[in-house]
Amino acid sequence: MENASGRVSYIFLCLTPVLAIMVAAPRSLRVPGVYQAIGGVLFALIVLAAWKLGGRAIRNDAEGEQRLALAGGFLITPFALVALFWVGVGPPWIASPAENVMRYLVLLVSSIAVSGGFIVLKNALSEAGERLYSTLGFAAVMLASSPYLIWMCVLLGTYIVKVRDGQVSAAIGSLNDVLDVMLSVACLLTYLATAAFAASFGRTHWLGRGATRGYVAANLVAALCLVMRGMSFPDPSTLSTPWYTQPGFVAGIPAIPFIMPFLLGVVLLRRASYKQT
Repeated sequence: MENASGRVSYIFLCLTPVLAIMVAAPRSLRVPGVYQAIGGVLFALIVLAAWKLGGRAIRNDAEGEQRLALAGGFLITPFALVALFWVGVGPPWIASPAENVMRYLVLLVSSIAVSGGFIVLKNALSEAGERLYSTLGFAAVMLASSPYLIWMCVLLGTYIVKVRDGQVSAAIGSLNDVLDVMLSVACLLTYLATAAFAASFGRTHWLGRGATRGYVAANLVAALCLVMRGMSFPDPSTLSTPWYTQPGFVAGIPAIPFIMPFLLGVVLLRRASYKQT
């Protein structure tokens, strides 16, 4: 029964980013009372699955298991919060200013959580004897965290002003090009950091050879799509095809680079459970 519960939790957590995006996209779900209930149920299921899979190892006295569970918990935080708060919120250009305040607050907390998770993970990998790729990933994370935090703080402040005053000054709007560059650099570095940590998982045999190649390839393809798109975030109204069919556009959405770290977090929770057993 324990093994079956762990397998179900593992599969559910692997599907969580897809489920979170599916419930976040349709505006029809943004009905008072409905979206809070859906979000609450999803969040509770994610927390329960994470705990059953390996999160309870954080209570152990063994520092190794604690470190794995803590890193995994940090890395799965972004889509746990997305599932809780973003039900029916849709893209930012159709959401209300108050909803966008919540959106960028979630992104801000998510960015901090992912950075914290990778820092803890770097120590765990060093203890396991892998210091090359984990160091490269750590360097990329440190470089990505600052532009992420600045970009999210500026956008959060912008929508707070918009909710309070109804509009923002032209001076803030003039920063759009600079903010686009910051977001592009942050997303690119996050993809490269995740690819490096996935390669590190392969060297420590925390992932199989095929899974390691899949993780690394997926992140490098996303980074390539972002580079081909350029440093400016396109206006969705000017695209020749819907934005969700544009790989470069999708790769640059702030929450998308957190998908692969989330999946690595699931792997860490599972490994914490194995070590505990």
